[in-house]
Amino acid sequence: MYDYDNGQEPDLIRRAKRGDVKAFSQLYSRIYKDMYKFALYMTRHPQDAEDAVSETVVTAYEYIGRLRKEESFRSWIFTILGNQCRQILRKSQRELAVTAVSGEKESCESRVGEQENDYVQRHDIRAAFDTLDEEERMIIVFSVFGGYKSDEIGRMMDKNAATIRSRKSRALEKMRVILQ
Repeated sequence: MYDYDNGQEPDLIRRAKRGDVKAFSQLYSRIYKDMYKFALYMTRHPQDAEDAVSETVVTAYEYIGRLRKEESFRSWIFTILGNQCRQILRKSQRELAVTAVSGEKESCESRVGEQENDYVQRHDIRAAFDTLDEEERMIIVFSVFGGYKSDEIGRMMDKNAATIRSRKSRALEKMRVILQ
């Protein structure tokens, strides 16, 4: 009997491509936290992050047979996740536009019980993060929040580690300038 808990990732991927549900489940369990963190920082809402991860898992399971290189599994699944997050963000922006037009938009002043300084600080960081382009946000999320190193991020995004380091540095500098 195969030991799924101690199976090597390439072997699990090969098994999953042949339709082994347990192998796919084991792959998913190894990266769920990273996927959720990524989705949470991209969508900014726990429910949206859960939805994005769920949709990604369904899509990845359905299309894993199309994965060409086993070593590209993480970048492949995070690409799917990034696309799911973008869909959710587009939907949220459309809903926000409808809400704003109908006059039901919540104002900052109506937030009860929130300390102003704490809100301002979180708002400033969020605003600085929001100024980054999509690729920069992904790099920051993977690096700062996910704890990945440049070479790992490079593999996930199909980029050179040096490119990741320079883009991360530029993105952090953009945020620093906005926060000052």
